[in-house]
Amino acid sequence: MHSRPTDSTHLLDPGYNLTLRPMRYPGFYEMYRNAIRNTWTVEEVDFSTDTSDLAAKMSPADRHLIQRLVAFFATGDTIVSNNLVLNLYQHINAPEARMYLSRQLYEESLHVQFYLTLLDTYIPDPAERNKAFAAIENIPSIRAKGEFCFKWIDSIQHLARLDTREQRRQFLLNLICFAACIEGLFFYAAFAYVYFLRSRGLLHGLAAGTNWVFRDESGHMTFAFEVVRTVREQEPELFDDGMRAEIEAMMEEAIACETLFAEDVLSGGVAGLSARDMRQYLEYCADQRFAQLDMPRKYGAKNPFDFMDLQDVQEVTNFFERRVSAYQVGVQGEVAFDMAF
Repeated sequence: MHSRPTDSTHLLDPGYNLTLRPMRYPGFYEMYRNAIRNTWTVEEVDFSTDTSDLAAKMSPADRHLIQRLVAFFATGDTIVSNNLVLNLYQHINAPEARMYLSRQLYEESLHVQFYLTLLDTYIPDPAERNKAFAAIENIPSIRAKGEFCFKWIDSIQHLARLDTREQRRQFLLNLICFAACIEGLFFYAAFAYVYFLRSRGLLHGLAAGTNWVFRDESGHMTFAFEVVRTVREQEPELFDDGMRAEIEAMMEEAIACETLFAEDVLSGGVAGLSARDMRQYLEYCADQRFAQLDMPRKYGAKNPFDFMDLQDVQEVTNFFERRVSAYQVGVQGEVAFDMAF
């Protein structure tokens, strides 16, 4: 059944608001325009030195790390895309917000293409590639992360409309899960492994593409947290102690899943990286997400990774802006990059 066009008062009111003027949420439109300016393509990523690194410069433990990492990459962004199409687009009722979500879907598809190219390059044997794509069912540490994601996708699959307070709470928990836990913890941990290898002079192609993926994901999180902030402003009664307790429990479960993955990834003994340090980094990231949700920090953890400090933020920004300039894609003003590592 199709909903009639509606002059929505609140962002989560059911229907399909079609009116861009007067624009109710210009910030979402600016996020869309900024994302368009940040266009990149997989063909620009040079993997030529990565294959020689894999063959000659990496230990068996390093190769186990990268095999597990690309196995997670094989399906991670596809899961996010499915949630966006099946759940988010339907319920965030502002045309400018839906414009951003349509752009996010393109970016998720681009990430899927990037990781497909990565797998084809790193794992030339078709049988081994098939194992990587089946990892979400066959490798326990990756299956646990997949089950966590699907649990939250399924939690609102039955919702055609957000008519009640409880339905809106369920929707917000899904949105927060994907922004704070999946993009903000699972993906950030994956980026940390990549940048750890880069700090050792390895896999520059993967790191270069990851710079652009990282920038995209930072934009996705900024959008999602702005949706949450807007809804919280419009309907503050949704964010009660019960909601905050559910968010804390969700975050704890996500950290447990990612710590299990770290124990698997690092099981060969990777010099300079430990599961304990990774858990501390996850707790540090979780505190950043709590702050973005205007909640108290829970863990008080410091960033244990020197290679993820502020100079990396500047490098990502400079790297990207050099590329944009070279391809003459107009960028007006400064591009903000204020997501905390």
